[in-house]
Parts: sequence; C-alpha cells; structure tokens
Amino acid sequence: DTACKNRPLDLVFIIDSSRSVRPEEFEKVKIFLSEMIDTLDVGERTTRVAVMNYASTVKVEFPLRTYFDKASMKEAVSHIEPLSAGTMTGLAIQTAMDEVFTEEMGTRPATFNIPKVVIVVTDGRPQDQVQDVAASARAAGIEIYAVGVDRADMQSLRIMASEPLDEHVFYVETYGVIEKLTSKFRATFCAANVCALGTHDCEQVCVSNGGSYLCDCYEGYTLNPDQRSCSAVDMCAPGRHQCDQICVSNNGSYVCECFEGYILNPDKKTCSAMDMCAPGRHDCAQVCLRSDGSYRCDCYEGYTLNPDKKTCS
Repeated sequence: DTACKNRPLDLVFIIDSSRSVRPEEFEKVKIFLSEMIDTLDVGERTTRVAVMNYASTVKVEFPLRTYFDKASMKEAVSHIEPLSAGTMTGLAIQTAMDEVFTEEMGTRPATFNIPKVVIVVTDGRPQDQVQDVAASARAAGIEIYAVGVDRADMQSLRIMASEPLDEHVFYVETYGVIEKLTSKFRATFCAANVCALGTHDCEQVCVSNGGSYLCDCYEGYTLNPDQRSCSAVDMCAPGRHQCDQICVSNNGSYVCECFEGYILNPDKKTCSAMDMCAPGRHDCAQVCLRSDGSYRCDCYEGYTLNPDKKTCS
C-alpha cells in the first residue's frame, strides 16, 4: 500500500440533492463521500477536495482551500443538508468552473500540472443544458466522471463525462450500493509509485508522475538527451558562479579562489588584498612597496635597485 499513493488531484464532488433523492438516500451519498475521502491521499500538497451540492440552486459546501485533513472534511460532509427541488446539473458544472476551479478558491496553478477532476453523482435527468457546459469544462482541462444512480438518465451521463466513456461513466442500481464504487475510484486514482518500487532506471533522481516517472538530476548536473543519465554542468561558466576572482569546477559544484596576493574572505566568494609587504612575505633587500595585491622592491636613498629587482647596490 505504501507504494500506491494516489496522484495529487484537485477533486470536486458535485452531489445531486434534488427532491427525488430521499433523505435516507442522501445519507448514503454522504457515506460514499466519506469513504472516498478515506481512500485519497488528502493534503495541501497532495489531493485537495471540494464538495458542491445542487438541486435547482447550487451550493459550494466547501472549496478546495478549506480542509487539508480527512477528519475535518468528513465532519463537514456529515453536516451537508439536501436542497430538494430541481436538477440543474449544467448550472452545477458551470459553477464549479466559475467559482471552485479558481486559484483564489484553492485550485493550484496550471504550471503545477495537477489534474482537475469532477465526480458528478445524480439520480435524475438534468433540467438544463448540460452538453455545452460539460464540453467547455472538458476543454478547460477538467476530467468529468458521471455516477448515475437508480433513475439516472444514462444518455445525460454520457454527454457529461470525459472520454473514454467506459472509464468515466458509472451506474449503480440504488444508493444502497453506491459504496461499491469506492474501490473502482481508488483503482482509478491510485498510481503505483514507480520511484518507491525501485523499478526505474534514473541515474540520480526519480520523480513520480502519475503511474509513471521522470528522471531528474542533482543541482549542478543536467539531464542528458537519453532522459535518464546526468552530466556535470560547468558551474564556472560565466553567470553561473559567485566567485569574485577565480572559479574552480569541482564535480558538479565549484569553489572560489583568489589571485596571488589576495586571500579568500570568510564568505568563501570574495577576495581581499593581502599585505604583501608584511615581514616574511616579500624578498626585498631594503624597501617593500605594496602594489594592488602584489609588491615591488625599492632602495634607501644612496642605493640603486639591481637588475634582479630585489637587491640594492
């Protein structure tokens, strides 16, 4: 089980609570929701869950940003009340697009590549136009699962759901057996973590990606065209390092050094000029003159510097 965490999702349940759903049946829907929540890897960085309730009106019971733990979610689900009249399924899907799948309400940015998933649970026929709304939701990258119960109109479910339909349309005879679907959804949302199983061929870093994986490299390395192995990047290329004077590549990283006459500061990046004329640092016979991190020799008055530039006559 540890190798089978469900992939992160932004998951929205849209639950029909129209007059045709009797109170005891609606309680079964809530049990189904709670059991679904139990199967998910719920969390701020993993799967976020929102619940919407609809009849002739639509109510967002809680958006994606509200709860990041199963206990709070299930507690909120237990307090959901049916709305009775009407079955405005199209309006519910439109509301999900407009009000729930927004970053302000907790949907993660498109760059995160987190799948947006809707599960619609209904026992009736929509009383509004579902076809165009569902099409625009799918075009916006929302994956729709349609769950029909008892008197549900199968044609409407097929119009709503994403392709392939045999993987996105479910039907149960009664609300009493709706929990049977939990294991189906668990299998659908569960992605074997190939990285944890150790069956990958990445040289350095394995990143889970749904039921598959991608290879990555440690800092200072770049992925080769084979998408598996890594090569050290030249960290001393211009603009890649922070050395003041000399950059020395060191196995995918780098160290800074200084020119002769300079010493590396404690920040290990910048250099300070040493006093090259300090006793024992130079080889001038008489006078040492500092010169920008180096030195030159000179002589006292009455002496002249020899050709060796060190001794005096």
